[in-house]
Amino acid sequence: MLQKTTQLKNLLTSGQTDFILEAHNGLSARIVEEAGFKGIWGSGLALSAQQAVRDNNELSWTQVVEQLEFMTDVTSIPILLDGDTGYGDFNNMRRLVRKLGQIGVGGVCIEDKLFPKTNSFIQGEAQPLEDIQTFCGKIQAGKDSQVDDDFCIVARVEAFIAGWGLDEALKRAEAYHAAGADAILMHSKHSQPDQVLNFVEEWANRCPVVIVPTKYYATPTEVFEKAGIDLVIWANHMIRTCISAMQATAANIYKTRSLVECEGRIATVPEIFRLQGADELLEAEKRYARGGTHPVSAIALAASRGHDMDELTRERPKVMLPVAGVPLLRRQIDKFKKQGVNDITVVAGYRHDAIDVQGANILVNEDWEASGELVSLTCAMDNLTTDTVIIYGDLLFRSYMLHNLLDWDAELLVAVDSSVLSNVVGDSNDLAYCSAPDNRAMYQQKVVLDQVARESEIEGRQADGRWIGMMRVAGKGSDYLRKALATLQQDQNFNTMGMPDLLNQLIKDGHAPQVQYVNGHWMDINNLADLERAGAFEHSRDG
Repeated sequence: MLQKTTQLKNLLTSGQTDFILEAHNGLSARIVEEAGFKGIWGSGLALSAQQAVRDNNELSWTQVVEQLEFMTDVTSIPILLDGDTGYGDFNNMRRLVRKLGQIGVGGVCIEDKLFPKTNSFIQGEAQPLEDIQTFCGKIQAGKDSQVDDDFCIVARVEAFIAGWGLDEALKRAEAYHAAGADAILMHSKHSQPDQVLNFVEEWANRCPVVIVPTKYYATPTEVFEKAGIDLVIWANHMIRTCISAMQATAANIYKTRSLVECEGRIATVPEIFRLQGADELLEAEKRYARGGTHPVSAIALAASRGHDMDELTRERPKVMLPVAGVPLLRRQIDKFKKQGVNDITVVAGYRHDAIDVQGANILVNEDWEASGELVSLTCAMDNLTTDTVIIYGDLLFRSYMLHNLLDWDAELLVAVDSSVLSNVVGDSNDLAYCSAPDNRAMYQQKVVLDQVARESEIEGRQADGRWIGMMRVAGKGSDYLRKALATLQQDQNFNTMGMPDLLNQLIKDGHAPQVQYVNGHWMDINNLADLERAGAFEHSRDG
């Protein structure tokens, strides 16, 4: 795409009549571009009016530039700034041009009146004009200060506004052109275009001509085209539209004390979001925001009563047992929320009525006693998003482990502890065989899960660690998981299957999860001894 300066220069020199429309902020600028215009008029009147200050340089040039930066950021077409008198002398003009170049403005139009200016339609004939040579010096200072050769300076001649005739207008235009102006804007407050048309005829195309038909708006566009005018500025119609619409809406809401009548006449909230680029942000979040700043969900599997904990769990499920005075499930939910994960689903079963935690959606596996983890997971499939952490409800862990899981770019990711093999007591069906062992010297190496099994050795191969009961499903990973779960549901033994069976099915389907190795800093709670150690685990370090 051409630079905005080049786009504006092409509009002025194309040999045909082009049109640009006023905008006064980022939103109106985007609307102007969407309408099809090839350029934007940064109207001094409109920029002032939106702040309810007068068009008398009451809005400082730095405040103008601040608004322009928002406008240039959200558009790809050039802005021609209504730069009043250049906001001062030649030195102010130099600084203005340099700053406009820095923020990507296509050009500036300055008028030959004295600073501070007054709007041309307020007692125009009483407004004195700048000395010709002084104004020429201002133009030359601007041209000498521009970094981009295509940056355009348009000289606005106010001779007709001030009550002078054609000769004065031509004299000033010729001097400004000689000083380096890229185009001449000939202004008039007459309701007919005679003054500007006479000028154009006498001017004989010495350089591009720009007009602002605010007062002679009824003139057919064909007249301007036939005369060979290069650029027509619709100068203030967006701000005037805003004012009329806001006045009508405010009056209607005040009168009716209701939103019913106006709601169908105004832009919808989704339309505001569209113009703001909300969809782009959502897509960007999927790509870049991996640390909990985007909407990640969580599913905690917490249906079981807990083996060997009969007395403790008589009135409540295992996940509601206190760990250092705080229920286990509460600790888990708090860790998720600290990482920005607020959409949390808990699949409960045994004594689900005793689960009392805020900030989580509770679902119930009614068949909890005769079913395994995958049946619980199926209960939460409507809550599986394109970025979900699935976790055992009895898992305690340090917060950094969840942070690292969310920061890793993978469609399927499991946490595997490489330090526990020597400490495995009894059988465990969570032993992990991976494509490579843990190697701290190759942190974040791409390792994938080969198998999850009960045996510590398979065909002479040593297990690489233990899956701790925490996995993340992102992007297409959610589709892979749904497909694998659907396949397993066809098995007659599905009701007794656990998460390791799902992991192995994903591997079989060709979607082996990536492995994130950890070294301790977690524990699950299966008996009274675990519960006692859990208190010390939480007290040992802030989780």
